[in-house]
Amino acid sequence: MPVTASKFNMFSFLKLPAAWWCGVRLREIDKNRAVVTVTHRWINQNPFKSMFWAVQGMAAELSTGAMMIDQIEATGKKISMLVANNNANFSKKATGKITFTCEDGHLIKDALDKTIATGEGQTIWMKSVGVNTDGVVVSTFNFEWTVRLKK
Repeated sequence: MPVTASKFNMFSFLKLPAAWWCGVRLREIDKNRAVVTVTHRWINQNPFKSMFWAVQGMAAELSTGAMMIDQIEATGKKISMLVANNNANFSKKATGKITFTCEDGHLIKDALDKTIATGEGQTIWMKSVGVNTDGVVVSTFNFEWTVRLKK
């Protein structure tokens, strides 16, 4: 059963409550692209009256991880996933509604096919870019995902 935005948001309420309470929401998902939004509010701000970097990280990670979960589920195999590494760049204060978009879903299938065929773990880097309502990039996150067939 494919992942939908509404199902995934219910999942985040139950399994990722910190992200849910901070306002992180999946808006769109398909095999190649995922869009996540989060709005600057009192609960997710830093002392400088902008969005806390970790909240941006949760939204960015969700834009990559939701596609990973969807494509793992589609294989019908038991495959573990884990962020092994990440880095970020913050280029503008994050205020208002921030939209994180990842368009690297095409990288996932190859890694999953290789781990299923060989039984060996695979890694891929996925990028998520956060923009404000004016279209200005506020942050860019890169996540190194590892996938491995469970024994």
